[in-house]
Amino acid sequence: MTDGAGRDARERIASRLVGRERELELVLAAVGSGRDLVLEGPPGTSKTTMLQAVTAEWGIPLLFVEGNADLTPAKLVGHHNPARVLREDYSAENFVAGPLAEAMRRGGFLYIEELNRAPEDTLNTLLTAMADRRIEVPRVGAIEALPTFRVVASMNPYDNVGTTRLSTSVSDRLNRIVVGYQDAAAEEAIVALRTGLIGATADRVIPDAVAVTRATRQHPAVRQGSSVRGAIDTALVAHELLVLRAQDSASEGYAETVYDAMTVALSGRIHLDEAAETTPELVLREIWEDRFVLEPARAEPG
Repeated sequence: MTDGAGRDARERIASRLVGRERELELVLAAVGSGRDLVLEGPPGTSKTTMLQAVTAEWGIPLLFVEGNADLTPAKLVGHHNPARVLREDYSAENFVAGPLAEAMRRGGFLYIEELNRAPEDTLNTLLTAMADRRIEVPRVGAIEALPTFRVVASMNPYDNVGTTRLSTSVSDRLNRIVVGYQDAAAEEAIVALRTGLIGATADRVIPDAVAVTRATRQHPAVRQGSSVRGAIDTALVAHELLVLRAQDSASEGYAETVYDAMTVALSGRIHLDEAAETTPELVLREIWEDRFVLEPARAEPG
């Protein structure tokens, strides 16, 4: 790909995203140079969206795998159809390709979410695919990867429950990019894009929804706060409540309506510290009071 074509492709991919210019460049540089990759960051930070945009531009599939204790090597690589094996015995024709074999054959990205939740023997299955771009499947033979095949994984640094440390053999074969939360302006743009809300009410609801959602990430009792998805849902639920209650952003009950929306959209998305003697609802009430009672000027329209 020429320099100009590469820049054009980057611009087309970037048009599908809000912000993330630096992270996108790093992803494109890594996968463009043939490297496999792990994206480390909390949920809701556009990791999947970036990969969808890249694979759409390249015209290749993006195959999802959820890393968990049930992800066995057979589920990752593939298996022989049991019914056909009973009738025909083992053969290459009755092999059902798993996501790894499918991604290799089609030259796609194998995207493993929560890589560090997968069993070690399953992760070891990836070693040959990453090192040699081919795997040997019993009774099937060699599966060769097309040039665009990549292994891309994600990990959440805030969640250590049920996770394992990656072996040196696996981590040594992965480039790493840290993807953090975006700034408030970018998150407001994301919420506006995803909700489609417009008008005077949206001009107030969206900044409020983003502000209270971002505050969940700094609260001392919260181990992991909400992603921008919480802000999207807070804005949507608040908008619907305002309609049901015949209110708008200038109504006297607006602030309480936002609190009600917060409890619906955010209470299940925040994870409290194990030592915290509080509840999600109390935490959200504190955040709401900081926004609408202690510093009301910040929450006023305009």
